[in-house]
Amino acid sequence: METPVLNKINHPADLKELSPALLAGLCSELRGIILDTVSRNGGHLAPNLGIVELTVALHRVFRMPEDKIIWDVGHQSYVHKLLTGRKDRFSTIRTDGGLSGFPLREESEYDCFSAGHAGTAISAAMGFAAARDARNGKEHVIAVIGDGSLACGLSLEALNNVRTSCKNLIIILNDNKMSISKSVGAIPNYLNRIITGRSYNHFKAFAKMAVRRMPSGAEIIGGIQKLEEATKSLFVPGVFFEEMGLRYIGPINGHKLPELIETFTRVRDFNRPVIVHVITEKGAGCEYAKEAPEKFHGVSSFNPHTGHSERAVSGTNFSAAFGEAMMELAGKEPDLVAITAAMRSGTGLLKFSGQFPERFFDVGIAEEHALTFAGGLAAGGMRPVVALYATFLQRALDSVFHDICLQNLPVVICADRAGIVEDGPTHHGIYDESFLLAMPHLSVLAPKNETELKAMLCAAYNRKAPVVIRYPRGASELEHLPVPAPEWGKAETVRDGSDLAIWAVGREVGTALAVADRLGFSCRIVNARFLKPFDRDLFLADASRMPVFTIEDNLAGTGLDRITDSLLLNEKHCPVHHFAWPEDEIIPHGTLPRLREKYGMTPEAIAEKIRERLKTS
Repeated sequence: METPVLNKINHPADLKELSPALLAGLCSELRGIILDTVSRNGGHLAPNLGIVELTVALHRVFRMPEDKIIWDVGHQSYVHKLLTGRKDRFSTIRTDGGLSGFPLREESEYDCFSAGHAGTAISAAMGFAAARDARNGKEHVIAVIGDGSLACGLSLEALNNVRTSCKNLIIILNDNKMSISKSVGAIPNYLNRIITGRSYNHFKAFAKMAVRRMPSGAEIIGGIQKLEEATKSLFVPGVFFEEMGLRYIGPINGHKLPELIETFTRVRDFNRPVIVHVITEKGAGCEYAKEAPEKFHGVSSFNPHTGHSERAVSGTNFSAAFGEAMMELAGKEPDLVAITAAMRSGTGLLKFSGQFPERFFDVGIAEEHALTFAGGLAAGGMRPVVALYATFLQRALDSVFHDICLQNLPVVICADRAGIVEDGPTHHGIYDESFLLAMPHLSVLAPKNETELKAMLCAAYNRKAPVVIRYPRGASELEHLPVPAPEWGKAETVRDGSDLAIWAVGREVGTALAVADRLGFSCRIVNARFLKPFDRDLFLADASRMPVFTIEDNLAGTGLDRITDSLLLNEKHCPVHHFAWPEDEIIPHGTLPRLREKYGMTPEAIAEKIRERLKTS
């Protein structure tokens, strides 16, 4: 698309030469190119549309890369990328070998801190500021964080230390009342009170101007300020931040560029920590994204004119199947409750939250709290099911260990998005399994299809002990396979054979079947189902009489391969080989088919490697 103003921007400094009219035109062009690109590549649409003016104002006022912007989560950094020398490559965002959908230090000097999870910006920015102070530097450090992330425990820990850790820091609070789902909890509600009370600041500014014109106006204002300090906690919600050691400015309109530029210019010269409260609208400039900001938070390709997805919609997927199973189970079991961390739609719990509101808890971006809260619920006699993405489950390792497993509490953890995903290394669900397998009392399950997921959820509920069920994003394409009732700790023989055995985890059972069809041998296919407790006897029986190959959507050396290798240490066995994602490198972003092809995880590549290994065995 035509971008005459953006074509003039090769460096953020170029923004300083633009007139207000050209800046407004630039914002329109930025929205257009983001909409066009995301409609083709997929990505985070609504967050980036909502932060256009804010990003332009930051780059207009500050001097990047000398000054530092740290983006919380980072999925809202598309405008930043377009303004910092990457506009010519922006069409490649989130594609194999293209730009990352998140800030990435290796990608640009303007990305000073990599991110992908929520709540990191304030802590990291404080680190930059403290380092600057230690070497007597002069650069500005700016953290941009949303209202949903502000409620994250890590953010609150950082705020608690602002006063003692750095002399000068600028925090931009991008308040759009959303994280992914609508923001919940006391802090977002508190921010909303600030928004609705914004007339106070307007009145105060007017009153100061009027009094200053009066005789002895300066002395009167001084007295008023002393009185205000004594009483402002009764009237000014921003006192929360001021008590944390931050000067509070706002709220201001995040879509009025002149107001943003004026405010940032003013706070740039403050010599103390400051928080600027900016009100934005997620999806601004695109009606269908504004109307459905949760739907258009992160999307696959779609028609940019209508917002409708052009991909065929399958009948079900793992997340939807989990949601359906929760509804069915809750109808039978009155003690069942559901917990999620700002992911009610993504985890399939939207309908559950509507039908069982008193048994649904969205705790916001607070995974540690979600799991310890679940432990308390379980100890109090309820049966909690916690639904999180696998990558975010990593953030609550100690809660799983200390607050659930050590006490053998009956909490079911459903880890969605397990395995490789398109968003890249910050979101790949391939690291959690290694620590889960080491937890005492914890069972770890992986369904091959959606029907098996439903059966496993019921079995986990009846288990009355800690259980994790891991499953990938999307559909399995294995719904045609029958699902015998899972016998606890026992694998399932999907197809019998005598030449070799392929043990697979989760939907990789489908990969194993496709490999077997290409090999032409008599292949025995086994759905491991239970990684812990593992079906030791069946595996050793297979390994004693034929070569065995394992396939898993997980990091090499940390899952099924590690389990089986440890079993074989003191046993006589035939050759055993493994297929998993390489452990010695970071898997980049890209589509799953392209990543499978790149790392030899396609059925064709695996079949060829099996042939080679059989020849040399």
